[in-house]
Amino acid sequence: MPVNKKSRVVFYGLWPELHNYTRTLLRAYSCALHSEKISIDNVDPHTDILAVFIESPVTKEIMGKMSRLKLISAMSTGYDHIDLKAAKKGNISVANVPTYGENTVAEHTFALILGLTRKLFESVKRVKEGKYDFDGLRGMDLKDKTLGIIGTGHIGSHVIRMAKGFDMQVVAYDVKPNRQLSKTMGFAYVSLNELLKKSDIVSLHTPLFKETYHLINKKNIKLMKPGSLLINTARGGLVEPEALLQALNEKRLAGAGLDVLEDENLLQNFEEVMNCGDNACKLKTSLINNLIIDHPNTIVTPHNAFNSTEALQRIIDVTVSNIKDFIAGRLKNKVV
Repeated sequence: MPVNKKSRVVFYGLWPELHNYTRTLLRAYSCALHSEKISIDNVDPHTDILAVFIESPVTKEIMGKMSRLKLISAMSTGYDHIDLKAAKKGNISVANVPTYGENTVAEHTFALILGLTRKLFESVKRVKEGKYDFDGLRGMDLKDKTLGIIGTGHIGSHVIRMAKGFDMQVVAYDVKPNRQLSKTMGFAYVSLNELLKKSDIVSLHTPLFKETYHLINKKNIKLMKPGSLLINTARGGLVEPEALLQALNEKRLAGAGLDVLEDENLLQNFEEVMNCGDNACKLKTSLINNLIIDHPNTIVTPHNAFNSTEALQRIIDVTVSNIKDFIAGRLKNKVV
């Protein structure tokens, strides 16, 4: 069946406060909006075009329930929650939202950095508990410190721009270096190992692929400068949880600011631990995540870096544009 304005467009995981805005943009189309994330039990078999946030894994089995499916529009930059092999095999296009949150996530990155370097969490907690003094709350300046950026795409480059405003030195690692960017913004590309050795703060801004899974691991985390900080607002799977916990416990790392954790969905729904194929491994990861969250030298936020009013509107705008473009026979943000 060819796609057209009568094709059924179905959203899953769309927050209720976004329904009216989305429906207005798609008022000329057949559209269904669901607040719950997609599952094998609630999938709409008549879906032609599917739109999902990252909390909705789109598996081979789920795709198999939608015989008419022609497009999956990820309402995110990352698309590791979608089985791309199954999509390609089923001749299903996949699109994403590549640039909605470069400033939004970058701002959250610096919120985590400043939260750690100025001991904001401990300071606020102390005052609220009735103790008004600064003993033991000494922080550190960002000026002249070295920030290591892993991934210099839209978000990473925005973080670099902000770092320059703090008079920081910047080094970066990217499998596809942007030499013009480094010249314009005044930073140097180095190897990953050199970045880990040189940086006072390391911040991750790269997608999660097979090649980047556990990019920071038990072996190379030992290269990080003693007393340095690790920031991750990208994907949890970029960092090996056990390696991070060990580095914190050994005080090699002074702290970590995390907006993402590996298998973070297990923190939301423990039943998924018991229903997954490798219970022991998932349970171990879940327990380590809780130890990381409870560690005195971490700040962990619940995958919230993208969550601003402006960014969410941009997500919906680009997602709707992807859908309309696909129906019109073109697709600018196609990833498969």
